[in-house]
Amino acid sequence: MLMSKAGLPQLAKDLCRDLDPLRFSPPVTHVYNPLVYAAQPQQTYLNKYGQGKKRVVFLGMNPGPWGMAQTGVPFGEISMVRDWMGISAEVDKPELENPKRPVTGFACTRSEVSGRRLWGLFSERYPRAGDFFKDHFVLNYCPLVFMEMSGRNVTPDKLPVDESRPLFQICDQHLIRSLDFLEPEWVIGVGGFAEKRLEKILPDLRAKPRLAKILHPSPASPAANRGWAEAASKQLNAAGVWSA
Repeated sequence: MLMSKAGLPQLAKDLCRDLDPLRFSPPVTHVYNPLVYAAQPQQTYLNKYGQGKKRVVFLGMNPGPWGMAQTGVPFGEISMVRDWMGISAEVDKPELENPKRPVTGFACTRSEVSGRRLWGLFSERYPRAGDFFKDHFVLNYCPLVFMEMSGRNVTPDKLPVDESRPLFQICDQHLIRSLDFLEPEWVIGVGGFAEKRLEKILPDLRAKPRLAKILHPSPASPAANRGWAEAASKQLNAAGVWSA
């Protein structure tokens, strides 16, 4: 398969094109697409670490306001993207910016807790990013950030069905194409939503990876606030994805 035709960087551009006509209604007032305004670091992530087959692919839901919304990288906690992955690039502004959720790119001083936890676990196990990405990769199911005027986040599963249906159809197809390119042995849903989307598209994949789930690292989850890294590692070890 040729990278120029079917690699992750091109697939991300195709996803942007397909999502562009979609519109969303109140209470959603702002929609950010970091694949557009944070294209430089996002494409660097895909080019640098998304080449070739992966043994394990982790799937998140959609960007957080202080992670991928700032860096273009899934769960993109600033320090982990810049210092561990070695990625730093110019980030523009979304077309319509919510003043409650400004985009300042790598100058952002807020911490994305989910990203700090997820990438913190991976970087502790693999001090060199290249060692992790040799066999692993992290994707998000949906690249869009949905928010209300107040800045409150709206997750894709909370959208009206007539708006989520076309969104999910596009994201499902992108996920299928991405996984067909990466050909993983394992796909890991980071949280229940991602697990369900993976379950849905598994029959359509050329290869049939095994599916597992880990606890989502969001601070909104009480369980995640009680030793998330230990819980996630235990789940991965129990499934046979990792060995202790």
